[in-house]
Amino acid sequence: MKAIKVHEFGPPEAMRLEEVPDPQPGPGQVVVKVHAVGVNPVDTYIRAGLYPVKLTMPYTPGLDAAGVVESIGSGVSRCKVGDRVYTAGTVSGAYAEKALCEESQVHMLPEQVSFSQGAGVNVPYAAAYRALYHRAGAKAGEVVLVHGASGGVGIASVQLARAAGMTVIATAGTERGKLLVLEQGAHYVLDHHALGYLDQALALTDGHGVDVLLEMLANVNLGKDLRVLANGGRVVVIGSRGTVEIDPRDAMGRDASILGMSLFNASKREMASIHAALGAGLANGTLRPVVSRELTLAEAPAAHHAVLETSSCGKIVLIP
Repeated sequence: MKAIKVHEFGPPEAMRLEEVPDPQPGPGQVVVKVHAVGVNPVDTYIRAGLYPVKLTMPYTPGLDAAGVVESIGSGVSRCKVGDRVYTAGTVSGAYAEKALCEESQVHMLPEQVSFSQGAGVNVPYAAAYRALYHRAGAKAGEVVLVHGASGGVGIASVQLARAAGMTVIATAGTERGKLLVLEQGAHYVLDHHALGYLDQALALTDGHGVDVLLEMLANVNLGKDLRVLANGGRVVVIGSRGTVEIDPRDAMGRDASILGMSLFNASKREMASIHAALGAGLANGTLRPVVSRELTLAEAPAAHHAVLETSSCGKIVLIP
């Protein structure tokens, strides 16, 4: 089979499409014939050597894929050959024609959800769910601001919060992004390139402030975020590309909390609860991954450049 291989940390061009042996399932393992691969920013950080995960070189990137179960090892009971599934992590890497997974890493993909959409489930939706519920403890009736809502995690956050009865204020930086966010359920959308746009967020809450703020670019926004929080408000940092200076008094005066979130820190029990919820949302149509671009597996370097562009909307997927 063909798979992307990384032999040393470096730029996107460090990824090469190579011929490798087909994976074989061991006890409790599943081989998925991959129909689509989800590209996430975290994939780029790992490839560049900027993420604290230990990898044995060469490795195949990727956590997220969707496809059909091709073979199973002994003891597997949650799925069978021929099942449509999406992956939540892999053993062998997702950027490939086939992926080896532990049984716990595969989840059923409803018929009405395409493989490309299925490849956009795990990291974006699990991160959004964990940020909203496991970290922020968000509740129906609260006001949630999603900062940078037109990307994969942002869209997932908007859909999850709206479905749970929260008032959703979202930000985006392009007309296309703003329209997309409204289509996904945001009550209000603000242009985060406009001067004073966070003042508009305060006005929309009659000066109360937002209860939960999901932050995708903390190095740019965190210092300003604290000023629009309600008393007891929570900022969850989902993404950051550098350092930032804040005034602690902006948090002190509001009894505010700044919470970090990494999906890699989730326990097995947390992940099981997350995917139970995501599976239900996919089945009933509440959750609808948005795919913006489909590229070939050989175009993985181009996908890694594109996924970090601030103008990107929705998910980028690779088609083996």
